[in-house]
Amino acid sequence: MRNKFKAFICVIIPVLLAFVLNTKFGSLPPLLKFLNPFTGFWQNAEKMSISKQSTLQLKRTKESVDVVFDDRMIPHIFAKNDHDVYYTQGYITAMNRLWQMDFQTRYAAGRLSEVVGSKAIELDRYQRRMGMVYGAENSLKGMMENPKSKAMIEAYTAGINDYIHSLSSAQLPLEYKILDFTPEDWTPVKCALMLKQMAAVLAIRSDEFYMSNIMKKYGTAVTSDLFPDYPFREDPIIPVGTKWDFKPLSIPKAPVNPAETATTQIKTKPVEEGIGSNNWALSGAKTASGYPILANDPHLNLTLPSIWYQVQLHAPGLNTYGVSLPGAPGIIIGYNKDIAWGVTNVAADVLDFFQITFKDDSHRQYKYNNQWKNTTMRLETIKIRNAKSEIDTVFYTHHGPVVYTKKPDKFKMADYVPTGNAMRWIAHDKSNEIMTFYELNRGKNYNDYRKALRYFDSPAQNFIFASSANDIAITANGKFPLKWKDQGKFILDGSDPANDWQGWIPNAQNPTVKNPPRNFVSSANQSSTDPSYPYYINWEFSPYERGKRINDMLKVMNKATVDSIRIMQSDSYSILAQNLLPALLSKIDASKLNATQKEALSITAKWNKFYTAKAVAGSIFDLWTTRLFDDIWADDFTFASVPMRYPSKDRTTELILKDPNSKWFDNVNTPQKETLNDLVNEAFKYACDSLERKYGPIGKNWQWANVKKTNIPHLAKIPGMGSEVLMIGGAKSTINALSESNGPSWRMVVELGKTPKGHGVYPGGQSGNPGSFFYDDMLTTWADGKLYDLYLMNSVDDKQGKVLSHLKISKK
Repeated sequence: MRNKFKAFICVIIPVLLAFVLNTKFGSLPPLLKFLNPFTGFWQNAEKMSISKQSTLQLKRTKESVDVVFDDRMIPHIFAKNDHDVYYTQGYITAMNRLWQMDFQTRYAAGRLSEVVGSKAIELDRYQRRMGMVYGAENSLKGMMENPKSKAMIEAYTAGINDYIHSLSSAQLPLEYKILDFTPEDWTPVKCALMLKQMAAVLAIRSDEFYMSNIMKKYGTAVTSDLFPDYPFREDPIIPVGTKWDFKPLSIPKAPVNPAETATTQIKTKPVEEGIGSNNWALSGAKTASGYPILANDPHLNLTLPSIWYQVQLHAPGLNTYGVSLPGAPGIIIGYNKDIAWGVTNVAADVLDFFQITFKDDSHRQYKYNNQWKNTTMRLETIKIRNAKSEIDTVFYTHHGPVVYTKKPDKFKMADYVPTGNAMRWIAHDKSNEIMTFYELNRGKNYNDYRKALRYFDSPAQNFIFASSANDIAITANGKFPLKWKDQGKFILDGSDPANDWQGWIPNAQNPTVKNPPRNFVSSANQSSTDPSYPYYINWEFSPYERGKRINDMLKVMNKATVDSIRIMQSDSYSILAQNLLPALLSKIDASKLNATQKEALSITAKWNKFYTAKAVAGSIFDLWTTRLFDDIWADDFTFASVPMRYPSKDRTTELILKDPNSKWFDNVNTPQKETLNDLVNEAFKYACDSLERKYGPIGKNWQWANVKKTNIPHLAKIPGMGSEVLMIGGAKSTINALSESNGPSWRMVVELGKTPKGHGVYPGGQSGNPGSFFYDDMLTTWADGKLYDLYLMNSVDDKQGKVLSHLKISKK
């Protein structure tokens, strides 16, 4: 990255042409300003040498604060009170990630047009219409009602703003100079926006659009057969046989025909299978130390700067280490001397669309319970750089916002939302997730863990837990609507009160297990429970393969160490290949293959089913199965006017293995009748031919890493500021769930005990400055599947910290 930065400097100098120096052309910054040696991008090249000790006076601290930076530039903040620890967290996070925080909250709030002009107008409208700011404002109300979270957010906000006010033009982060804008003051609602954006990433699912169209075309029998409410193969998060120690509430009755709602002609983006997160914890009975080990690797879209920011927070009653979201106070995933915790996404159905019948084109009234009910209007003023502001009117029903009454042209994200439908989303409600982390950061035992989870509403997460008292637990936690079975599997009729959310599953009755007999707990976004759980959370979760592989490995693991777990986090064995490959190989007619295809068949037949970086067979199998599933379903579930989705990989695998003569293998668009054998052979030849056309003869270029092309792009996709292609393994359906730019955003392993030991890494670095050594210094370690030791320091002078520099903050 440093060489890239130097090259960038050398390349850009020749463009110093007088007639463009003071004008902003397209995506180029005003070059005279950008290249100014005193205020321009030159000032962002950081020196390798760092001051061993420095001082800073800040008027809004209450007492002195010490910040020691370790050898990876991770701040360890030692404060004497809560205000100062969160104030300093805000200040230091902004010092390293200000532009990232600014950009992400502008994106979430629908305010990019203020920076880049009218080309972002439809994206801004979309964010506003999805109710992102509306939800953040409601969440903030909940946060501000609690004195602790209120003080936490206000202190964090003050710290950010004091850093912003300390900056000169020369000190602005590089992206501000490239995009030619300046930071504005931080506000508490931006902290809430950071959490809303994460909720949107994890909870925006639009399968009900497809499912309504499928039901309408094929009817109940086919829909239930191909899209079952529980998978054929599953290893649920809460172990099968767990007893539910509570008396469930009465379940609301379903309307007579809940899925008979007419749907608009829409295009939506299918949910991508296999991408997700992992966490697990072993009790001391399965570890070498006799104490629990906890692991977590949340999989998200990977970017530079990194999604997470490492930090230690130390104050009276608080000493915790982990990763924070830049823009929100506290630590989201981490540990202290007594407990460790981590999260994966539940994939609960907490977002439903309700088709609205408006009285007329004014959209002022809509039909509900055989009456006309008034909508409310929210006026969204969108400021546009170098253009007049636009006002967008969003109509709200009691369900929530009607995202689109008329679909805009040529804006793909709008295609994910049905026209004329109101969105009921838990993230629009008042909440206070910040308090969960306030409590967890200070937690000492299992009871503290359960108490902390009561505050967490959205996005629903599988909170895993381990303690030095040798307790382990996992809870599928969030605020779950009390639904009738399959409510939200299809678009709902917004005029019928019976379709409304009727209440909430009590938090104490969320799926949970403590110290199970198998001596481990785990999750990989699969089904929360077996069908015995009395409530409906969702009908479909992530495929079971990752969870199955994790549980298979943990069942036989004994005397586990941090290395056992570290290696497991990078495991690339494919359960999908284990289930499917033998059956597919048996159907290949080798006599009809050309030389390249025969060689590919031989390689694939010998494959050990690990998606290693050099696995040629991994490339073949991945493209082969992708083509095969498309061959099976495209003719039946791809229609331009009636968009649908394919049945899951689980259902497709069941069809291939158990029903080889199924009618679904025939392509209804051809006169002949295709068989499964025909499709398997066609797909295999297609995979080989495609790889040969793109990569040449079978060899190094066919290796999985070269085909997968994992890389870490810049957050704003600015060229030259992302990583190169990384030659690493892993695949969507493996524990190391890696695709092109989605994967483990943070790997953490914590060994509990009298003195806990943490280990972790993420793909990037602490700094958001591309001109810094610490922008991507952890990337190679992450790519190699290794972990750094994390320093949970007990004092400023703690020798384990490998202190690089010491910042002393005093009151001005």
